[in-house]
Amino acid sequence: MSKEQKKRISRDGFKNLLGIFKYMWPYKASFIVGLVLLIVSSSIFMVFPYISGKLIDLASGDQTWIIDNVGTAALVLLGVLFFQSVVSFFRVVLFARVTENAMAGIRVELYERLMALPITFYDKNRAGDLISRISNDVTILQGTFSTTLAELIRQFIILITGIGLIFYLTPALSVFMLATFPVIILVAIFFGRFIRKLSKQTQEELATANVIVEETVQSIHAVKSYTSEIFEIARYGKSMSSVVKTALRVANWRGAFISFIIFMLFGGIVAIMWYGAKLVQSGEMTVGDLLQFILYTTFIGASIAGLGDLFGQVAKAVGAAERILEIQDEVLEWKAGQAPKALDLKGDISFENIQFTYPTRPEVSVLNDINLQIKKGQKVALVGHSGAGKSTIVQLLMKFYPLNGGKITIGGQDISDLDVQSLRSHVGIVPQEVILFGGTIEENIKYGKPEATHEEVIDAAKKANALDFIEKFPEAFETTVGERGVKLSGGQRQRIAIARAVLKDPDILILDEATSSLDAESEHLVQQALNELMKGRTTIIIAHRLATIRTVDQIYVLDQGEIVESGSHEELLAREQGSYKSFIELQLQD
Repeated sequence: MSKEQKKRISRDGFKNLLGIFKYMWPYKASFIVGLVLLIVSSSIFMVFPYISGKLIDLASGDQTWIIDNVGTAALVLLGVLFFQSVVSFFRVVLFARVTENAMAGIRVELYERLMALPITFYDKNRAGDLISRISNDVTILQGTFSTTLAELIRQFIILITGIGLIFYLTPALSVFMLATFPVIILVAIFFGRFIRKLSKQTQEELATANVIVEETVQSIHAVKSYTSEIFEIARYGKSMSSVVKTALRVANWRGAFISFIIFMLFGGIVAIMWYGAKLVQSGEMTVGDLLQFILYTTFIGASIAGLGDLFGQVAKAVGAAERILEIQDEVLEWKAGQAPKALDLKGDISFENIQFTYPTRPEVSVLNDINLQIKKGQKVALVGHSGAGKSTIVQLLMKFYPLNGGKITIGGQDISDLDVQSLRSHVGIVPQEVILFGGTIEENIKYGKPEATHEEVIDAAKKANALDFIEKFPEAFETTVGERGVKLSGGQRQRIAIARAVLKDPDILILDEATSSLDAESEHLVQQALNELMKGRTTIIIAHRLATIRTVDQIYVLDQGEIVESGSHEELLAREQGSYKSFIELQLQD
């Protein structure tokens, strides 16, 4: 939860909430009609006490009203209730239609923006919190605009209309009743603020608990391999205990608030009935007038009691709106609907004086004055110990992060001037840890080229040495791979990723430790597929294994963010003392 949510709700907070109304603008006609029906139904409802009082007066023998028959008065009363019920039905349906469509629009736009935000945004925000914004926070807004808003307007109409009518119809009792109002209002304001604060704390703690679930479900293999189930259960249980503790505090204070309001409300009604009874005895008002006043006062009191809880719901919605609109303020790396530009990225790649630190760790220098040249069609390997900066170099090539200094060019074009989607559409990557989506094998292969034909998919699978094992499955290409590809082996997942890259047909290929986690047989099959994939392409290989890097054209050895050696495999081994030679000797020794 953001810092802004912890602040007292301000005018800016409500302004943010009103900003959500732009999503309702396409459905403004239905919303306006629903709003009119809400005003009509609430106003008609206020006629009920008046007719009820006149009905009692008719039963007492008072014939001064325009209707002089008890049966006719009762039918009029039923007619008012029936009309109010019909109008309320259409109002609820219209509000629901507007809200459901508007909230769906918010979710779609929010997801579009999440997809268009840079990697730096995801480095600063946890996945569970982002999912909470698109699910829980939008659900809060949905409840506010479908129910709470209508109820708030209805209670205000009842409150204002009720006060006006009692002062007009029974001024003597109204002045007496007015003495009880200030106390109830002040208590409602105090409790409302306190409950809003606790409600925000509950939202924050629930979001933290959701993050735990997100992390453990995504990393379930690690949890089980380290037998950390009990630890994670305890961690989640502790987090939920905190949620329950805060929620119960909210419930306790809300219960105390409601109990106090009920006592004040009915205590006031008792006092009013006593004073009204005296006025009836003296002939200053009729029994029907007293009943009218009591009903109106009950409605007014119920409205005041409900406003505190309604304002609490609005406070939640303000916090949710702020969390959603925070994403709207983030700078996008591309805009939805922006077509990738046709660019020729088959030229030489040049890194010139590259300086880089991660935005989340600005005090740690990751790359220092990196200079390297990759010629068109050349195969280049980046070698070095973990943390040397190898993966960072390819991330910068794909514009995942902004440079702190220097520039990267492809065919003489500075990539900072290129459209990010256009650039990445010309780059294919086969990572060490392949992430597959929970669809079919064919859907995963087509991920980089959704418009590909089935024949193209088969050809890509064949080139990736994946066709044999795919055709052994009963459903072949329609086989479901499971979440993150869990139904396939590591070698099978790698070959699916290679088939995906083959189908994409990129100008630049990045192999990030693509065979490091495979057994000998799988590595042989994958390496054959990679050799086929690398033909005629500019290729950057991040690898430790000798078999992968010995055949490349150029090797760059990195250490602590700097290039300490470069040359071919034979050239680097010929040096008596060198980082690369030590690196290879250690590997052979292992």
